[in-house]
Amino acid sequence: MAPHSAQARAPLGFLSGYGDRADPVVGLTWGVLIVSLVVTVIIAVLLSIAIWHRPGIEAPAPGTALEVQRPQGNLRWVWTGVAASSVVLLFSVAWTMEVLAKVTSPAMPPALTIEVTGYQWWWQIRYLNSDPSQNFTTANEIHIPTGVPVMFHLVGADVIHSFWVPALFGKTDVIPGQTNETWLEAHAPGVYRGQCTEYCGLEHAHMAFLVIAQTPADFQQWRAHQLQSPAEPASAQLIAGQSAFGVHCGSCHAVRGTGAAGVLGPDLSHLMTRTTLAAGVLPNDPADLMRWLADPQGLKPGSMMPKPELSSPELADLRAYMDTLN
Repeated sequence: MAPHSAQARAPLGFLSGYGDRADPVVGLTWGVLIVSLVVTVIIAVLLSIAIWHRPGIEAPAPGTALEVQRPQGNLRWVWTGVAASSVVLLFSVAWTMEVLAKVTSPAMPPALTIEVTGYQWWWQIRYLNSDPSQNFTTANEIHIPTGVPVMFHLVGADVIHSFWVPALFGKTDVIPGQTNETWLEAHAPGVYRGQCTEYCGLEHAHMAFLVIAQTPADFQQWRAHQLQSPAEPASAQLIAGQSAFGVHCGSCHAVRGTGAAGVLGPDLSHLMTRTTLAAGVLPNDPADLMRWLADPQGLKPGSMMPKPELSSPELADLRAYMDTLN
C-alpha cells in the first residue's frame, strides 16, 4: 500500500493523481502552472530590459517641461502580447472544458454508493445497498475497491462543509438541506488523505478523513467483516466495560449487536480497525485511546463529546472493552 500512499509524503498534495477523475485535472493543473511560470519569466525579463535600458536622453534643466516623445513602431509589442495572450487563453479554455467533460460522470456505472454526512467535526460514512441488510455505518475512513468508480452522496448535518481528497478528485461542498453527488476512482491500492476545506467552526482543521483503496477481494473481505457484530465479552472486566459503555456512551454511539444505538456520534462497532481517532487528531492505539476517553475536550475543544465522569477502574474497563471492537 505504501508506494501509492498520498498520506506518506504529501498528505494533501494535488500535483499527482491516482485515479481516473484526478488524472485529467492534474494534467490541466500542470499545464496552467507551466504557462503561468513562462508568462512570469517573460514579464520579468521585459521589465528588467525596460528598467536598465538607457537611451541617452539628457535630463532637462530644472523648471523645464519634459518633451513627450512618441517613438514609431512600439505598438507592435502591445499587439504581439495581446495576440499571444489570446491564443494561450483560448487554448486554456478549450482544455478546461475538455477536462470538465471527462470528470463530470464516470465512464461506467458506479460499483458502489456511499453516503457521507459532515458533522462538526467528523464524517459519518454509510454504505448503501439495495438490500437494507447489507447497509452499514462507519466513520472517518472510507474503504473503496480499486479500478471501479464509486458514487458519493454528500449531506450536511449542521453547517456547510467541503469534501476533498486531492489525490483522487476535487472539492465538493457538503450543504445542509440538500444532497450533492460526486464520484472517484483509484487506480491502485493506497491510503489517500481527505480534509474538510470549508471553514466550519473551531475544529475545522481537525476534520480529516482517509480514503483506503483496496483490491476488490480485500474490499469484499473488509465489507463482510464490517457487517458482523463484534464478539461478545468473554471476561468479567469486558462485561463491566460493556456495561460502562452502555451507561456513559450508548446514548451517543452505537455498537452493532448491543443495546448501544446512539446516532449523535460515530458508530464504534469496529473502532479498532480504524487508523485514527477523533477524525485524524490521534493515532488509534491503546495509549491515545485512553487519553481521548479521559479528556476529549482537552484534545479537541468544542467537540460534541463531553468529558465522561468515570473512575479509574471504570475507565480501564471501558478501554479494555473498546479494544475488542475490531
